[in-house]
Amino acid sequence: MCGIVGLYLKTPKYEGDLGRLTAAMLHEMRERGPDSAGFAVYGAAEGATKLVLLATQGSADWADIAKRLSKATSIQAEAEPNDDHAVFRIDGDGATARRWLIDHVDGITVLSEGTTIEVFKGVGDPDLVAERFGLAARTGTHAIAHTRMATESAITTAGSHPFSTGADTCLVHNGSLSNHNRLRDVLRAHGESFQTENDSEVAAGYLAWRLRSGEGLEGALNGALKDLDGFYTFAIGTKDGFAVLRDPIACKPAVIAETDDWVAMSSEFRAIATLPGVNHAEIWEPAPAKIYSWSHAA
Repeated sequence: MCGIVGLYLKTPKYEGDLGRLTAAMLHEMRERGPDSAGFAVYGAAEGATKLVLLATQGSADWADIAKRLSKATSIQAEAEPNDDHAVFRIDGDGATARRWLIDHVDGITVLSEGTTIEVFKGVGDPDLVAERFGLAARTGTHAIAHTRMATESAITTAGSHPFSTGADTCLVHNGSLSNHNRLRDVLRAHGESFQTENDSEVAAGYLAWRLRSGEGLEGALNGALKDLDGFYTFAIGTKDGFAVLRDPIACKPAVIAETDDWVAMSSEFRAIATLPGVNHAEIWEPAPAKIYSWSHAA
């Protein structure tokens, strides 16, 4: 099962309502994934790079972790706790900080890194996860979210989506990859760092690697169609863009709708039906192996 939603605002009209609209869409996907949920929100770019960290044992001494990071890397960090998560604002390179935290700090997971993205996730009812981290009050330009049904693994935050391994890039996934173990080893050889055994994290790492190599989002997704073996529907966020991709068989459900103000996708139309102006939207099922993308970049 699992349910995915994505909302990309083409104009500023609903930026103040982004979180509220995303939370309403996520609510409609509760039945598809009652075990856990997560979301990524893209807001206005800040001067500092942000990393969102999760305490995998329920709590962490965030101030001490910030001091250790600074001492080891000379990157200053200011920690803002939020339940078992914390947002670290740093004055240095995000990739360097992310790698050091993964390699040297036990009991934490780095959920995201970038100037615009924040990722939060947890186990339990998706509505409660959204409420716990204040999704409805958040503002921004685009968001993706996921509800999970753990059919082949334990109910843990480690298995929850979204996944992000590169700056301002994240992915949610409905489906399964068959070659993720082999591909994980290949990507590690190219410098990617992974924190779970989830196949969706490998897909996120693949896109981060291709983007870091200088390819655009559509080029990276064209590569994914050749290199990712399995069945999937992806919703992808980048700093300026949003994309949807289904595998060549396209057995996992998806629907897209677009108006002059927004683009939305979900596993089921009922999530999109909550959006303002949906009666005037163009609505379609994304075709197999076809890349759909939108961007604010000039």
